[in-house]
Amino acid sequence: MLNKKGFMNNIGVQVVIAMIIGTMVGATMGESASMFAPLGTIFINLIKMLVIPLVAVALISGAAGLGNSSNAGKVGLSTLGYFGITSALAVALALFMGEIFEPGKGIDVSGVEGMFSSAYASKGELPTFWATITGMIPTNVFQSLNEANILQILVFCLFFGIGLSKLEKTRREPMLNAVNAIVDVMVWMINKVMIIAPIGVFGLMAEAVGTFGFGALMVVFKLFVVYVAAIVIFGFVAYPLMVGLFTKTSAKQFLVAMKKPQAVALSTASSMATLPVTMETVEKDLGVRNSTASFVLPLGATINMSGNAIYYGLVAIFFAQLFNIDLSIGAYIAIIVTSTLGAVGQAGVPGPSFLVVAVLLAAGIPIEGLPLLFALDRIFDMIRTALNITGDAACAVIVDAMVEEEHKKTVRTENQNA
Repeated sequence: MLNKKGFMNNIGVQVVIAMIIGTMVGATMGESASMFAPLGTIFINLIKMLVIPLVAVALISGAAGLGNSSNAGKVGLSTLGYFGITSALAVALALFMGEIFEPGKGIDVSGVEGMFSSAYASKGELPTFWATITGMIPTNVFQSLNEANILQILVFCLFFGIGLSKLEKTRREPMLNAVNAIVDVMVWMINKVMIIAPIGVFGLMAEAVGTFGFGALMVVFKLFVVYVAAIVIFGFVAYPLMVGLFTKTSAKQFLVAMKKPQAVALSTASSMATLPVTMETVEKDLGVRNSTASFVLPLGATINMSGNAIYYGLVAIFFAQLFNIDLSIGAYIAIIVTSTLGAVGQAGVPGPSFLVVAVLLAAGIPIEGLPLLFALDRIFDMIRTALNITGDAACAVIVDAMVEEEHKKTVRTENQNA
């Protein structure tokens, strides 16, 4: 009886149950299920209220902790390298599965051609390299905080945290203690907000399913199935395998721990909104140090988008097959490069759907059919967000293990020299 009570009191279990009930209510009530939308809005707004301050103080704390060690540069480079490589691998997997299962072949579009539109051609311009770099540097950090410009907040807080780590100990410690105290307060507030998570998730799911239904899914059903299969392979095989190979944490332990943040990511469709839960899970359940988690996870929530990369790659293959276009090697390379780099520049693109435009244009694929996917973007977004935060957590575990091993080597060398 006690085990059953503990199981039902688990927030992850409650969120999954709320998702199922919300889906059933949305499917039954149809568009009138939008009456539950305010429940989801209240939950999301409470999370948003806390996320930006948490990201700011957590990054300062993490950067200060790393900046005072010899591993800071290695952690930064390893994190960025990991994000780039896994995103490229994700889109390569998507292209491979798209070619094997051919989700765009044999589809009759005669009944849905009325949804086609060429109005999105102007939406596909990605920021240039220098536009992305200059856009990351805030001219007014308070304006960046007000506008929730995550990349600019990230740059300032990392710089500030490293600067804090360079102060003499007597001046550094009181400030660092204050920052860590604020982190603890923010985590306490978020834990209280998470009590109403199942209610908010119910509202979000009821509205999403009730508004869009599953009818629109039929047109792109095969694409959806292949997409989910690719997400499952990367999230439940590739990432756990990496963790198992490069750390002492087992793949099973990693997967069990990630249930709760994955459930929250599915419901909110936001890596940033899920960040507090991801941080708590990575630190408490997977034993990652706060300095590593506070650096890697906010950075990952901003630029690590392997789930998006899979989506972009599969959509490109889907429309190429739909319009009977044979892709060249150059087109495949263009899809991989644009999908991988696009995630970093996503802050300058109005919504993830429009980044697909850039990928399609880069490969010379018609974009008229994109409105077929827009109604289902919420469902696609929920699933890819769950993979994105799984990748962030895997990176934190791997980088922390690498830093720990480096620290042990240094201690051994010092002891031998002594």
